Amino acid sequence: MTRGKPRITRIVVGAVLLSMLVGVLLVEAYVNAEFHPDHTGGPGAHASVPREVTEGGAIIDTRGGTVHTYRMPPKTIALTFDDGPDPMWTPRIAAVLRRHGVNATFFVVGTQVTRHTGIVADLAAEGNEIGIHSFTHPRLEELPAWQRDLEYSQTQLAVVRATGKKSALLRLPYSSSANAIDDANWPLINEAGRLGYLSIMTDTDSRDWSRPGVDAIVRGATPEGDAGSIVLLHDAGGDRAQTVAALDRFIPLMRSRGYTFTTVSDALVKVFDGRPVSAETPATPDDQRRALALVTAVSVADWVLDTLGVLFLVVGLLTIARTIALFLLAGRHARRRRARNWAWGPPVHLPVSVVVPAYNEKEGIEAAVRSLAGGDHPGGIEVVVVDDGSTDDTAALVEAMRLPNVRVVRIPNGGKPNALNVGVALAKHDIIVMVDGDTVFEPDSVRHLVQPFADPSVGAVAGNVKVGNRNSIVARWQHIEYVIGFNLDRRLYDILRCMPTIPGAIGAFRREALQDIGGISHDTLAEDTDATMALCRSGWRVVYEERARAWTEAPSTLRQLWLQRYRWSYGTMQAMWKHRRSLVDGGPSGRFGRVGLPFIAFFGIALPLLAPLIDVLLVYGLFFSGWMVTAGLWLAMLAMQFLTAVVAFRLDKEKLRPLWVLPLQQFVYRQLMYLVLIQSLGTALTGARLRWHKLHRAGSAGASANLPPPPPPPPVPRGVAKVGRE
Repeated sequence: MTRGKPRITRIVVGAVLLSMLVGVLLVEAYVNAEFHPDHTGGPGAHASVPREVTEGGAIIDTRGGTVHTYRMPPKTIALTFDDGPDPMWTPRIAAVLRRHGVNATFFVVGTQVTRHTGIVADLAAEGNEIGIHSFTHPRLEELPAWQRDLEYSQTQLAVVRATGKKSALLRLPYSSSANAIDDANWPLINEAGRLGYLSIMTDTDSRDWSRPGVDAIVRGATPEGDAGSIVLLHDAGGDRAQTVAALDRFIPLMRSRGYTFTTVSDALVKVFDGRPVSAETPATPDDQRRALALVTAVSVADWVLDTLGVLFLVVGLLTIARTIALFLLAGRHARRRRARNWAWGPPVHLPVSVVVPAYNEKEGIEAAVRSLAGGDHPGGIEVVVVDDGSTDDTAALVEAMRLPNVRVVRIPNGGKPNALNVGVALAKHDIIVMVDGDTVFEPDSVRHLVQPFADPSVGAVAGNVKVGNRNSIVARWQHIEYVIGFNLDRRLYDILRCMPTIPGAIGAFRREALQDIGGISHDTLAEDTDATMALCRSGWRVVYEERARAWTEAPSTLRQLWLQRYRWSYGTMQAMWKHRRSLVDGGPSGRFGRVGLPFIAFFGIALPLLAPLIDVLLVYGLFFSGWMVTAGLWLAMLAMQFLTAVVAFRLDKEKLRPLWVLPLQQFVYRQLMYLVLIQSLGTALTGARLRWHKLHRAGSAGASANLPPPPPPPPVPRGVAKVGRE
């Protein structure tokens, strides 16, 4: 991992991106605030409302600190539409108005305007009037003054973006006629006047929100006698087909009775005997810039949430696909291998060389070597411990064990691939097992591990890795991951013949297969994955042997886990890039490239990388959307993962008790793996170099394994030198 400025830069960039995502989601939550139709609620007390208001006209002017109300002229109708624009219904209503040569006043919701500026621009261009109806349609009396001001000003900016003008007409959400003004919303009308707005109420309510039928809408909109009227209709908030049909009938009907149609501001011109009414003013350049910023912010927020929704769908489909594949193929693998008549071929009794690369492994090297040397493989086991320049007593501890079938080789520090290649070169036998220095084998592990070599097409075998130290919750999370994410996946890859990784903790190879790929490469930090991919491309079959179990020591702290997985993730990406040409190759290489690499890309990188979106959208949905649906979807995903875990644990013959930490794993462990992948991807894209991290070991790999007690070391005969040092 790089140090200093590049690392700090990545942290800063990550923090900025996270802050931007949070900001975008907050914007989206704000603009997507759900509102109820205007009819909900009822008037309260009128003690503070002047009689001239409750008994006056529907146009209320409280600007300048005085109160004036105005009625529509006789036989004059102003059609007003609330809650739009709507991409479906507003254009249809506009078409009816255009066909009859009528203009109307549209009181718009700012969030809708930011998304459909073109519709509002067309309305204004055709002579219709645009008024303010708040930005998110809240109950304004429940908001502080600064937030109400924001509701008005943001809607103004949205209107400015659409029309280039600012409107002085305001209709409060959930308002109706003047006689319904109560003590709760009268202060709001006064406040609106101080902000320069005319408050527009209604005279007749069509009640089209309830979809009572075309005839009922027409009756509700019709004024009594020859009175003028501001008619309330809606162009959004639901199915407005009845409103469109009623409007097409209402306009000719009222004209036949001698009525004329106008906008609210044109009606005021008549009321004021021809004096101009300032219902709209041109926007300033500063208004235009702010309007552009607002609309852009909402557009970006919409795009991000839509993208997250698509990615959520992708995660869901990948999870379902992986679950189905695991159930079908992993189950098939287990049934086939556990059948009574299953055999790889004749028993393999060839001698085996075990290569153990070791660098500062004094905590666990004795237990590891003892378990290897004491294996029950009938062909015999040679253990070659390659001390890779250790600065502790690793080599001396192994030598002091005086085991006759163990050799110690000391070399200058050159890295794990080099130590493995040295060990292979010095190994006496053609079946070679590679083992990490912190790993403990069960007595029959080597014997089971080499049996697949009875099949001449098998070039390498992956064993079953178990977490030995399960005391901490971090280790338990890894235990679950090993059983589900590694061992269950290996069953699937075995069936598909595209095994991507033989674990460094337990793997066996034919010497011939290793020679075919040129030995263990230094090109990546995941030498095991690199070598396995090379074997698959060379035509060798790589299989999984579940009976060969090795117990490893998992990182016990989040920092150690981070360092390990960072190297694994980065090394896997390096290996995928190195073997990318397999995507276009023919033969075994092409088969691996077109089957194995996509599986790793989708299920090993894309799915873990996108999985936290489930939790992000869970939090977003719980607070800002339908929480029941959101929680139900998340619980369904958790149930699917739990079912997968149960199947995996049953196939691996593990107790189910550790699964109680699975829900918590979704909120902590998965996020950690997500961040590791992000960092690894960033490192890969920037070309930064990542150094090898030596993890701290406590020698607890065999803590959970049922191993026999170690035998006492054999005595050293007089005059005989210790065996094994070279």
